[in-house]
Amino acid sequence: MSAPGFDPWWLIAAKALAVFGFLLITVLVAILAERRVLARMQMRLGPNRVGPNGLLQSLVDGIKLALKEDVTPAGANRTVYLLAPVIAVIPAILAFAVIPMGPVVSVFGHRTALQLTDMPVAVLYVLAATSMGAYGIVLAGWASGSSYPLLGGLRSTAQVISYEIAMALSFTTVFLLTGTMSTSGIVAAQDGTWFVFVLLPSFLIYVTSMVGETNRAPFDLPEAEGELVGGFHTEYSSLKFAMFMLAEYVNMTTVSALATTMFLGGWHAPWPINMWDGANTGWWPLLWFTGKVWAFMFGYFWLRATLPRLRYDQFMALGWKLLIPVSLMWVMTIAVVRTVSPDPQAAQGIAAIAGLCLVLGVALTVKRSARARISGVRP
Repeated sequence: MSAPGFDPWWLIAAKALAVFGFLLITVLVAILAERRVLARMQMRLGPNRVGPNGLLQSLVDGIKLALKEDVTPAGANRTVYLLAPVIAVIPAILAFAVIPMGPVVSVFGHRTALQLTDMPVAVLYVLAATSMGAYGIVLAGWASGSSYPLLGGLRSTAQVISYEIAMALSFTTVFLLTGTMSTSGIVAAQDGTWFVFVLLPSFLIYVTSMVGETNRAPFDLPEAEGELVGGFHTEYSSLKFAMFMLAEYVNMTTVSALATTMFLGGWHAPWPINMWDGANTGWWPLLWFTGKVWAFMFGYFWLRATLPRLRYDQFMALGWKLLIPVSLMWVMTIAVVRTVSPDPQAAQGIAAIAGLCLVLGVALTVKRSARARISGVRP
């Protein structure tokens, strides 16, 4: 058996191509699935003309974008304007390199893990890679030579800074509980109990932060069509516009895979499938991993169809006044639990009870605050 990253060169190349293909196919399916799910929730038909039952709609949309006229604004910084979509796409794809998609399997006689590579600080690598994608949005807004894209880029900068702090703090509790930042090590630590039950506040904070990190509704403030036309990509067309859309959906897939890895047991089979002896062996775990990722993708679609866009002050207040203080409080709680109870099993039990109490306490506090605000507005 060879460790991730130390496989033969041809196997590394094959796994890299497989990851890239997985992301592209996921994007094509996600675009079609989102339009069909939104149509279903809004009681309309959705795409149903191109191909059998509209299954080729995403492919045709990509061809249509490629054939559109490619216009560069006269006042744009041409070099940065052309590089911005590339900067947005590449980090989103690179971040997926350390995501474990399955256990060790046999590929043409070689034993290898279904993971391109791993490192002792793999989660920090993912955070760094996804953060780099924000530069593509900021530079696109600045280089377009227009006011609306510039405002969209500035909003994105504030948004990423605000919600990446809460996201990183939600991971800190996982590091404290497992003692590792390796993604494969974190998945192995969830062989018995998933961290969504042990670290419920961290999971809820991460899910909220990942929606803000990917600029999706109801947190799509950098775009905000009603205020900023199209936001940072207003001046982009043809394939450059398509690259921004590709970056958005790849980022959605990456953060969903990271949520699966950190809190839903990674490629481990869910209950009651895990009662089958062969559920976590062979190629079956790849199916469980993909199913969990798509559960988060469906959550994205559901949020877009359900919730209206927040005001910018509401959005920033949620990050700085709620998520970050609660994250800090929760990190301190887990640190105390690990100090008091060195036994991992006992620490997980105490953390689960403390997490449930924290979630209920925050929910009651927010509800009471909302009632007080409403009663203060009424005459």
